Amino acid sequence: MTSKDTLLSIQDLKVAYGSVLALQGISIEVHEGEIVTLIGANGAGKSTLLRAISGLVPIQSGKITFDSVNLGTVPAHNIVKLGVAHVPEGRGIFANLTVQENLKLSTWSRTDRKDIQKEYQRIFDLFPRLAERQNQLAGTLSGGEQQMLAVARALMTRGRLMLLDEPSMGLAPVLVREIFQIVREINATGTTILLVEQNARQALRLAHRGYLLETGILKVAGTAEELMDNPSVKAAYLGG
Repeated sequence: MTSKDTLLSIQDLKVAYGSVLALQGISIEVHEGEIVTLIGANGAGKSTLLRAISGLVPIQSGKITFDSVNLGTVPAHNIVKLGVAHVPEGRGIFANLTVQENLKLSTWSRTDRKDIQKEYQRIFDLFPRLAERQNQLAGTLSGGEQQMLAVARALMTRGRLMLLDEPSMGLAPVLVREIFQIVREINATGTTILLVEQNARQALRLAHRGYLLETGILKVAGTAEELMDNPSVKAAYLGG
């Protein structure tokens, strides 16, 4: 690893869409076993950062290192094989496939067929509603159930790092609490999580550390408690 316990290291990362610089020299670290959250307004560059880690957008300059591997030249499908699982904003499930078929598709890179069967049981223990609906078309699930399926699919890849993009988007408050509780349980079993979340208060309650991005620039970094106590974070993102 890049240091004693650093799983993901990003150094001076720049990403551009045409002539617009979406990330302007971002440097962050995620240590093994942590939940780290990225907060900030729409357009701050949070989702772009996750997409850059996953190899879904090209980087202009800088370095992304995952478990000592430089991801800069690694194709997206091989980044998944290395152990990075991405739950995109908008869920990205296959609506015309069943819950079971969506989960099965996520195992394409795995060769441990016996363990896959155990993984289904783990998933259904975590998400009892998905167990009840495993033969149902994913497009007929509620928004909360679709979000659970998106997270479950990422877990089926057996990734060490989960990139979680706006898991609470469009969900009722009771489902938001449920999703965040599941994220906490996933982290407790050893999965490291980098979380992008518009709901800054909920995200900081869940996370160990956090970073505030504004228009592609890293503005504040610290423990979750430090960010919650930061006057500028309080004023702009926590309702004063």
